[in-house]
Amino acid sequence: MEEQRKWPIDIQTSKLLDWLVDRRHCKLKWQNSALVIREKINNAIQDMPENEEIKQLLSGSYIHYFHCLRIVEILRRTEASTKNIFGGYSSQRMKDWQEVVCLYEKDNIYLAELSSLLVRNVNYEIPSLKKQISKCQQLQQEYSRKELDYINNAAALREKFFISCKQFGIMGNDVRQELLSLCNDLPSGLDGIAEGTRNLTNALELYEACVAFVCGSVSEPIAPLLKHVQLKGNTTVYEWRTGQTPLAIERPVSMENVETQQPTEPANTIDWGDDTMAGIDQSGGIDWGITVGESTEMNGEEQGADVIDWGENASATVEIDVMESEAEGDDGVAKGNDALTILENTETRNQFVNELMELQTFLSQRLTEMNEEADILSINQFQTAPAIVQSQDVAKVVAMMTVVRDLVQRLTNVKMRHLFMIHASPRYIDRVTELLQQKLKQADAVGEKQHLMVKKQQQSLEEQAALEPKLDLLIQRTKELRKLIEADISKRYQNRRVNLMGVIV
Repeated sequence: MEEQRKWPIDIQTSKLLDWLVDRRHCKLKWQNSALVIREKINNAIQDMPENEEIKQLLSGSYIHYFHCLRIVEILRRTEASTKNIFGGYSSQRMKDWQEVVCLYEKDNIYLAELSSLLVRNVNYEIPSLKKQISKCQQLQQEYSRKELDYINNAAALREKFFISCKQFGIMGNDVRQELLSLCNDLPSGLDGIAEGTRNLTNALELYEACVAFVCGSVSEPIAPLLKHVQLKGNTTVYEWRTGQTPLAIERPVSMENVETQQPTEPANTIDWGDDTMAGIDQSGGIDWGITVGESTEMNGEEQGADVIDWGENASATVEIDVMESEAEGDDGVAKGNDALTILENTETRNQFVNELMELQTFLSQRLTEMNEEADILSINQFQTAPAIVQSQDVAKVVAMMTVVRDLVQRLTNVKMRHLFMIHASPRYIDRVTELLQQKLKQADAVGEKQHLMVKKQQQSLEEQAALEPKLDLLIQRTKELRKLIEADISKRYQNRRVNLMGVIV
C-alpha cells in the first residue's frame, strides 16, 4: 500500500474533465454554476479598492478561483477596519468575494473550470497564436520574394527602355526632342551612303563584264540607279527621272517645321498594356512588314526574299501622308515626290536597295564558285573571259562584298528605318514617344508595388511582434494552471505525484 502511494498518477490532458467527472470530483453539468459565478465576479469587479496588485490580477486575464483567493487575502488587509467582534466583515466587497470563493468550492466547480481553461489553452488558444505567428513569417517571406521580383521587373523594364532608345539612336532623357533631332542626321546619313557607292566601281565593272561574257548584250541597263548615285550623288528624283537639274524645288511638307510643333494630345488615352513595345523584336528592331532580299545581311544575320518593300506595309503601320508626284518636266520645277532625293523617296530607295542586293547576290555567287575546287570545264569556260574577270581572286571579291553589305546595312538598319518614318510623318514621333515612355510608366507602377510589399512586410512584422508577447504570456499562465491543477489533484490522493500528459506548449 505504501508502495502504491509512490506511483504517479498520469492523466491525459485532453481527457482531464472526463477523468474528474468519472471519479466524482466534479459534476457533469458544472457549466451552469460556473455562469452564475462569472456573473457575480463581474459585479464584484465594479467596486474594488485602489490596489496595484489587484489591478494586475484583473488586467487582461481570465479571473479564476485562485485569483479570487488572492483578492480575498488582499481585502483582509484593506478592509480590516470593517471586521466586527465576531470575526466577520461588514464590507460588501469582502462579502461579495467570499461568496464567489464559496460558490467555486461547492462541488469543486473551480477544478472543472480550471481544467476546461487548461484544455482550451492547450488545444486551441496556443496553437491558434502559433499559427498566426507562422502565417506572419510566411507572409514576410512572400512579401520579400515579391519585393525582389518587382525590383528585378522594374530594372528589366528600364533596361528595355534604354535598349529601345539605343535602337533609335537616342539617350532617352527627352525622348520626343531627341527623336526630332534625329531628322537632322538623315540628310548627312544619306549623303554618306551615296558617297559610299563610289567604292563600288570595281564590283559594278566585274558584274557587267560577267553578264556580258555569259549573256552577251542585254536590253536593260545593269544597276542604272546605283550608277546614277555613284556618278552624281543623292540627287532629286526629278533629276534622276528627267536627266536634268531642276530649276526650282518645291518640297512637300515634311520635317522642315516639325521642330516647332508641340506634341499632340490624343483624344483618348491609349492603354498599350504589357505588350507596348511588341512591335520591337528581341533582335532590336520593329516589325514594319519589311522583307529583305536573299543573302542580305542585316545586323549580322542573313535574310530571305528577292526584293525589299518599304512602302505599303510600312504605311499600314503609321499614317504617312506623302504627296503624289506632281513634277512637270516642262517647267523645270521639282514638286511633290520628285522634289525628294533618291534615297528619301520610297520608290527610288527600294530600287536602290534592290540593285545593291542584286550586286551582293552576284558577288556571293561568284565567291561560291571561286571557293569550289576548279575543274577542267570551269577553266576552259573562263579562258576567253575578259581580263577583269580572270584577274579577280577571293580576297578582292570578299572586299567588294563587304562594301556592298555595309551600304545595305547602313540603309536598312533600325535607326535609319525610324528616320524614314519620322521624316514621312511627324505624328509617328508622338506614337513612338508614347511607346517608349510606356516602359518607364510600367517600371514606375512596378516600383509602387515594390513599396507596397515593403509596407505589407513591415505590417506583418508589427503583427508578429504584437502576437509573440501574447503567446509567451499565455504559455506562462498555462504552465501555472497545470501546476495548480496537479497540486490540487495530488492533495486528493494523499500527495501522490500527478502528471498531466500532452501539455505541449
